[in-house]
Amino acid sequence: MTSPLLETRGLTKAYPGVLALNAVDFTLLPGEVHVLFGENGAGKSTMISLLAGANTPTEGEIRVRGVPVRFASVADAQAQGIYTVFQEFSLIPTMTVAQNMFLGHEPGPGPFLAPGEMRRRAAATLAELGFAIDPGATVARLSRAQQQMVEIAKAMQGALSVLILDEPTASLTDREVDQLFDVVKRLKAEGVGIVYISHRVHEFERIAERVTVLRDGARIGTAPMAEMSEEALVDMMAGREIRDIYPQIARTPGAVVLEVEGLAAPGVFDASFTLRRGEVLGVAGLVGSGKSRLFRAVMGLAPTLAGTVRFKGQDITRAPTRRVVKAGAWYLSPDRKHEGLILAETPFGNLRMDLMLDGGPVLSLAALRRRAAQIFGHVELPEAYRRRTVAKLSGGNQQKVLFGKAFGHDADLYIFDEPTVGVDMGTRAALYRLIAELAEAGKAVVVISSDLPEVMNLAHRALVLANGRITARLEREELSEDAILRHFFDGAEPGAATVAPELQGDLA
Repeated sequence: MTSPLLETRGLTKAYPGVLALNAVDFTLLPGEVHVLFGENGAGKSTMISLLAGANTPTEGEIRVRGVPVRFASVADAQAQGIYTVFQEFSLIPTMTVAQNMFLGHEPGPGPFLAPGEMRRRAAATLAELGFAIDPGATVARLSRAQQQMVEIAKAMQGALSVLILDEPTASLTDREVDQLFDVVKRLKAEGVGIVYISHRVHEFERIAERVTVLRDGARIGTAPMAEMSEEALVDMMAGREIRDIYPQIARTPGAVVLEVEGLAAPGVFDASFTLRRGEVLGVAGLVGSGKSRLFRAVMGLAPTLAGTVRFKGQDITRAPTRRVVKAGAWYLSPDRKHEGLILAETPFGNLRMDLMLDGGPVLSLAALRRRAAQIFGHVELPEAYRRRTVAKLSGGNQQKVLFGKAFGHDADLYIFDEPTVGVDMGTRAALYRLIAELAEAGKAVVVISSDLPEVMNLAHRALVLANGRITARLEREELSEDAILRHFFDGAEPGAATVAPELQGDLA
């Protein structure tokens, strides 16, 4: 039998009031992709933080090639050949790609740097991986997908034996996913073991040999991927059957609440549509299609170059975001870390400002806390997590805090931009119920999503964007994957290439 590259025995991590990881046994073999699967808060992030040396276990042990080890830092884990690409990147935005790749082990004679050599080696690694990225480019100018690629290339600079990938495809296009999987297959052939964390079950059969399911910090089971169906995995993950993920929205759309006519913005051309009360409008398109830019312009988060926007009959064209929000519109950003949440604050600290600025009566601190508790109960944020800083919450629970902030405003229009990126199936179902509640309460809802089933199953109507233009308006009975995909490559115009290629991912 092949000896494990990496092994845990009884691995446990406890925080005050929370047992984040409970006696987990796990093995990783050479040349294997082993998936860690579970709902947000199941213990996946805690486990990989221990394997990566970013945290220390309360009990249990980690073994590398059969030898017990104790990591005091990430550098200790890397010295054993364990490299981790976290969901939240560790790149320094003001430095170049090459500088980031060699940070801490820069090539050069003695204390002197050899920037030419560093750039040459970085270029060779990027080319070998098939990543078309300039090693001299500043990281801040790269799209999120390109930054993901740099993180992977950075891991390749060491004596790699174990690679941990945390939600690696959440920000990638299909073509970039294929590139990543080619890299994974090559690493497997070289004997590298890969721990793979993702909520995208359909990816597992393409690359994985085994899957371990965690729930509430404990290992539920480990099985060969070839023996597991998607339904069995989801049922195992949640401890219950999840069949009806998408709720039925009973309300019939009412009066028009948003009218957009001939809107032009950077990367958006001649967009016109309406949105009614009680309606969910789905918005689909590839990365760089302009689907986010369109609604950021509506919210005053991007400049409007031409056209008009009327909200509840009032002209809000070029209005500042503060005025748009005060008028009753709310935008949930896809980037919860940088635009949505204050990571160093608790969930209450994040919600308090929204409750104070909602335009109602001034509330006492006790009343604010009571209202926050009601909202967090409504979005199903577990009470044990409400006292922790947001930075220490799982991605799904962070998203619930973000939804809570939206519920802190009694808005008439809610725009949800990629509302379930990196969120497990159970949390998705909860968030979908919240979206349905809003629509049934007569709110107008926009769901911008790269997840086509999300658009097809939630929306009354859908817009498809390509190259900055609306290429299709589809009614509910017309919504199918084929119908949407047909319009992903329509509308190519000479003016559609005005956005710099390196910004396409950021300006989706």
